[in-house]
Amino acid sequence: MAHADRVRRIALTGGIATGKSHVRARFEERGVPAVDSDLLAREAVAPGSPGLAAVVSRFGAGVLAADGGLDRHALGSIVFADPHARRALEAIIHPEVRRATDAWFASLDPARHAYAIADIPLLYEVGREGDFDEVIVVACDPETQVRRVMDRDGLPEAAARQRIAAQLPIEEKVRRADYVIRTEGSFAETERQIEVVTEALAAG
Repeated sequence: MAHADRVRRIALTGGIATGKSHVRARFEERGVPAVDSDLLAREAVAPGSPGLAAVVSRFGAGVLAADGGLDRHALGSIVFADPHARRALEAIIHPEVRRATDAWFASLDPARHAYAIADIPLLYEVGREGDFDEVIVVACDPETQVRRVMDRDGLPEAAARQRIAAQLPIEEKVRRADYVIRTEGSFAETERQIEVVTEALAAG
């Protein structure tokens, strides 16, 4: 049942390449509003934005592409190798993403939607779980995760493991979750878990 004054805020998180985008899309197909914080993060550093100016000021013009936009590969190679650099980038982007997420939830009609979902990959890493009523963690076993990162991003194994290691261990996220959807099995198995969570949230 919806709160009288607002839509319930559900966070969707997990690790890199655990299948969050697939799960989010399946909720959206069921009519659940969802927003992707990665998309909001991209908008925060769009060409001409104060966010992009701040990134260039901190990391140098070498992180700019020829078209004046952000060269994500160049920036990624810096921040995934240096925790201090990663934290500096997060300090620029995360406040803007948080503002945009709050505005999106506030724009939804509680009479139409009992709850809505924000896909936030680094929810626990940046201490945002307290902003949400409940948390869904999408998880798979570590070796499946490594293989998916290698396949998806064309990375060697060492680089894939480095990116995974930059996040909180997935089993720690699982331990802190209200709901867990595991994706190392078949699509049908994932679908069954999504259905269970959907029913639980609707009953909420």
